[in-house]
Amino acid sequence: MEGEGRKRENYPIPLSPPLAGMSKEIELSRALRATSNSSLFSLSPSDILYQDEHLIAVNKHQGIYCETLLSSLASLSPQLHLANRLDRDTTGILLLTKSHNVAAKLVKAFTLHQVHKTYIALCTGPSPNWNRLTVRSGHGRSKFGAWRVYAASDVARSLPGGSVVRSMETSFQVLSIDGKGSFTEVSDSDWDHQGEHVLVVQHQALKEDATESEIVVRAYPRSGRTHQIRLHCQYLGISIVGDVKYDGAYHWKGTTHHAHHLHAETLSFQHPVTALNVKLHAPLPPWATRAFHH
Repeated sequence: MEGEGRKRENYPIPLSPPLAGMSKEIELSRALRATSNSSLFSLSPSDILYQDEHLIAVNKHQGIYCETLLSSLASLSPQLHLANRLDRDTTGILLLTKSHNVAAKLVKAFTLHQVHKTYIALCTGPSPNWNRLTVRSGHGRSKFGAWRVYAASDVARSLPGGSVVRSMETSFQVLSIDGKGSFTEVSDSDWDHQGEHVLVVQHQALKEDATESEIVVRAYPRSGRTHQIRLHCQYLGISIVGDVKYDGAYHWKGTTHHAHHLHAETLSFQHPVTALNVKLHAPLPPWATRAFHH
């Protein structure tokens, strides 16, 4: 019996570092601010990116919960559903359906990975020695309930609380380093390109001694795990600016960053009713246009 107990507690070890001490206080402050702002929120017509009788896509702002947006649009349909979700401080495309039937079809499309998404992130860290890279790892909650990166070989192993390690995969493309580089539109061929090499995560990433650079990356999530891009950026040593939960810089270039800089840039899918191909773009946020020196 004693041996069985030890076996049950033989959980895989997360590869992400422990949460930074200050992150809890800052995260609480951000959450309270977002909650208080929700009563003042109203969606501008210019924030509507696409709308037909079945769907509506909006450009979500920083510091706004998805539920706040859902409430503000409730008059459109009594059956309004969120087709995708974005973290409180993530900006960009939020897609909603106007009926249960359409919602079910889109859920299936997301599950079958038939919906393609790209994100833009502003990061800091050592300059990457790659231009494109695909990261494959495990994903799950640690014994403290926080989302963490696990080794790819740990996929399907049991975790505390009865969950299991699930697979997680993201492809990255470097767009600029310290302002050198340029913004390029996403093409269909980019989605077929899974990186010049693949990093299968089996051990903790090595910390390099190098000058901190400002790096803009485009992320192509090939799975849909919670905090996926934020976790993989942290693992690569290029945490997202403002993402204090995952080692992101709180103070950078003389500025305090009160939110993380991650933007849901494009969303491509087959329309669940008309079967036409839909490709949505969200305008770049101010931090991204500054990074590209536009």
